[in-house]
Amino acid sequence: MSKLLPPHGGKGLVCCLLKGSELEAEVKKAEGLKKIEISNRVKGDLIMMGIGGFSPLNGFMGKADWKSVCEKMMLSDGTFWPVPVVCDTNDEAVAAGDEIALVGKDGIVYATMKVEEKYELSQDEKKWECETVFKGEGEDSKRFWDVALEDHPGVKMVMAQGRFNLAGPVKVLSEGTYRDRFPGVYLTPAETRAMFEERGWSRVAALQLRNPMHRSHEFLAKIAVEVCDGVIIHSLIGNLKPGDIPADVRIKCIQTLIEKYFVKENIINGGYPLDMRYAGPREALLHATFRQNYGVSHMIIGRDHAGVGDFYGLFEAQEIFDRIPYATFEEACAVPGKALLCKAMKIDWTFYCFKCDGMASLRTCPHTKEDRVILSGTKLRKALSEGAVVPDHFGRDEVLEILRSYYEGLTEKVEIKMQGAASGDQMK
Repeated sequence: MSKLLPPHGGKGLVCCLLKGSELEAEVKKAEGLKKIEISNRVKGDLIMMGIGGFSPLNGFMGKADWKSVCEKMMLSDGTFWPVPVVCDTNDEAVAAGDEIALVGKDGIVYATMKVEEKYELSQDEKKWECETVFKGEGEDSKRFWDVALEDHPGVKMVMAQGRFNLAGPVKVLSEGTYRDRFPGVYLTPAETRAMFEERGWSRVAALQLRNPMHRSHEFLAKIAVEVCDGVIIHSLIGNLKPGDIPADVRIKCIQTLIEKYFVKENIINGGYPLDMRYAGPREALLHATFRQNYGVSHMIIGRDHAGVGDFYGLFEAQEIFDRIPYATFEEACAVPGKALLCKAMKIDWTFYCFKCDGMASLRTCPHTKEDRVILSGTKLRKALSEGAVVPDHFGRDEVLEILRSYYEGLTEKVEIKMQGAASGDQMK
């Protein structure tokens, strides 16, 4: 009997990826189907449905589910789900009842789909989705439509979607190139669950990473190791916004840290194939939801989790866990399968303090921000991209060497904007 949390949704791991003779037959069938090009975001969502990461989803959402998720953070059947998962297109010829092949920008046929519903979203409906999913409590959200179309990548993505959404079950044919590009790091939920079981873990924390791992990330992971059986450092290996550091560089940094600064038996270096949505609190909930499918019991949520700019309050991504449907464990147990069971491990703002002579947080350090090295991925990327000096205790020397080598090899650099949360201006 497994001691791990069950997959979300009460249906076990719902894996849409075909194998063997079924795969061969569907690949051949796809050759004769109408081809629809999909975005990178849709590609990542498809792969997650393929490997069971988005259990219990077995396809893209119809309008009733889309509306319910935006409004209530639930599918129309009452199952918790925090962000829409839709397949958009401008193709007017596709109709309900059609079978189609979904093709990535790389030319790979990722899936076939039985179109059960085709619905149009007006610009006003897209705006409503952006306001419900992406609007937060930060300064940028107070003037949301003055800045979001320029500065929020998730909003820009939704507003640029095609006119129509196609809904229906999918048969996934490919995981793309992730397994070849990230051997031993790209892991499916079935694989992580097997690894956790083999190590005897039941209380497992996940650290979400999209930035290179600095001392604050290391500290968060070590806090979790102290109170859990183990930690998976789970990096996004899908697409990021311009100026972010690519996955292969970040993975190399993480592996270097694990080898030199962690007890390796307590840490797993893993990756998952989604694109960032930069949805702040809602994305924190999504991270916890699919981590439950990977076998994770606790999602580490620190400062400005999955944020961008100053759209979100510093700890809004922690607070939302207390406001979701079935927020308490007792409520979750009353609706088996439909509630989120993976809990937030809420950790305060962390930094290096010279007076404490070590890593600390606002809960443990009595000193002033003048005594602290404020750590953030954005601040690190800005310093490295501009060739500036990285302050002492910001990152491990071995990691900084990898990152400096990466930046020295760039021919084009993207300007890194410094928001309040990253600069430390909002720290008292």
